[in-house]
Amino acid sequence: MQLNKLKKEEIEQLFTAILQLKNMDECYRFFEDLCTVGEMKSLAQRLEVARMLRTGYTYNQIEAETGASTATISRVKRCLHYGTDGYNLVLERLDKKEIS
Repeated sequence: MQLNKLKKEEIEQLFTAILQLKNMDECYRFFEDLCTVGEMKSLAQRLEVARMLRTGYTYNQIEAETGASTATISRVKRCLHYGTDGYNLVLERLDKKEIS
């Protein structure tokens, strides 16, 4: 049980740290230190896959445009339909920001 608590505390510390970032430059600085280039690209790719799925792109179109594997696309689609709505929350906010 202690290990689970520690992991929860570490994750909450990470999320709290992310919430402290104030602008794009700070995000770049923090995430460049935190993640490898590959990890950052993978996270960004998953978000783009979610955006494309929500707007009706096919697996073939998504694969061609993003380079994501069909396994990744399926995983993201499963999260969109059966997950905790995190992708939808963020993508709706991004859509509203673009409209403003």
